[in-house]
Amino acid sequence: MDFPATLGLASDDVEGLIVAAGQAPSLHNSQPWQFHLRPDMIELYNDPERALPAADPTGREQRLACGAALYNLRLALQSHGIRPLVTHMPDQNQPDLLARVRHGGRRQPTPEQRRLLRAVPLRRTNRHPFTDESVIAAERTAMRRAALEEGALMRFVDDPTQRVALQLLAGRAHAVQQSDSTFRAEAARWIAVAPDRCDGVPAHPGEHRPSAHERWVKRDFTGSDGGAATEIGQGFELEPTIAILSAHLFGSDTEIAVGQAMQRVLLTATIDGLSASFLSHMIEVDSARLEMQRIVHGLRGPLVVLRIGRGWPVSATPRRPVRELMRHGLPTAV
Repeated sequence: MDFPATLGLASDDVEGLIVAAGQAPSLHNSQPWQFHLRPDMIELYNDPERALPAADPTGREQRLACGAALYNLRLALQSHGIRPLVTHMPDQNQPDLLARVRHGGRRQPTPEQRRLLRAVPLRRTNRHPFTDESVIAAERTAMRRAALEEGALMRFVDDPTQRVALQLLAGRAHAVQQSDSTFRAEAARWIAVAPDRCDGVPAHPGEHRPSAHERWVKRDFTGSDGGAATEIGQGFELEPTIAILSAHLFGSDTEIAVGQAMQRVLLTATIDGLSASFLSHMIEVDSARLEMQRIVHGLRGPLVVLRIGRGWPVSATPRRPVRELMRHGLPTAV
């Protein structure tokens, strides 16, 4: 596929931008982003055909994922010496248009930006057990700084009382989802998919793996009976590091900003040799999300819950062909 010259970059370089953007994480690896290339800008759209209405009825997690893709796109542009100028686009006439990225002038990438970009293809959502080795203070500080510089707050849950309350809350949120036949049917279309799919979470023969920790989450990505999650979850670390991301500011583009912060945190963790997975069910169930805010006093609306630790290498999830990420048929004039 020949890509048009965009922001002064040649076709091959433009393709590299979209490849990098498309390596962001998303709910069930749905990859809900689209890009439209214009000579003077790149537009980011949410793909409504990849909505997951049972798990994500408000589209919150779609927008978080698109924010993560936007952060990767920014890094890729910075590697070409381009300062990305991002305009968020809350537009009632184009609700799926999330952002426009223009050329904001020349600026060489910093050493940190180069390290973050190198981590993009290495980052994995790791649902396997981690070791019991702690996430040290310097690593926590680096992740907090990464979140704050992208407009989000990152809070580690260390208080024993809060951890017990959140652990029980995780179980209740899981039970709510599993009692919903619509949720189960939707998940079945995206979990344990055939190996030739370029999206979804693939099944691995002989591998049993709930999505994270058996005491914190019971969502099973093997396609097996969810009731077996406790049995197959043996071997997980005793006390996982749990972190919550929330917005630092308010506004219509909050979730896009937190999605960018989430991706910068995940890449920062990758650089430090850490692994992470998502406890998404605690965000997807509204009652759990509100209760979480009460339990962790002073926390603004939580948007991402992460389990972080030191794990063993895992395979990358499949990615859609770049041509499928393009949005066509839009006018070329703004």
